[in-house]
Amino acid sequence: MTAMNVVHMRVKPGKEDEFLKLHSDMPMEGMKGAISFSVVRSGERSFIIVGEWESLDAMAGARPAMIANLDRLRPILEDLGGGRGVTEPWSGEVALHRRG
Repeated sequence: MTAMNVVHMRVKPGKEDEFLKLHSDMPMEGMKGAISFSVVRSGERSFIIVGEWESLDAMAGARPAMIANLDRLRPILEDLGGGRGVTEPWSGEVALHRRG
């Protein structure tokens, strides 16, 4: 069953272009089972990353590569507050998907 991960991040002032470049240049090796990735601008300096995967197992197998990319991003991310750290991640199996 298809799975998705959604991660909210906020970049430091003036780092938006660098954030987008890092995602554009993100190595896809180690991302076996990835279907698509989107970077959504959700507010001033706030972004949501949406990954679509063939399965939860494929997503779990890609965690080392995703963590390596996050490690490249950490210096330009702000703490989200409330004990969340620099990311607020969610993931799970797709329960319903529609296309118009």
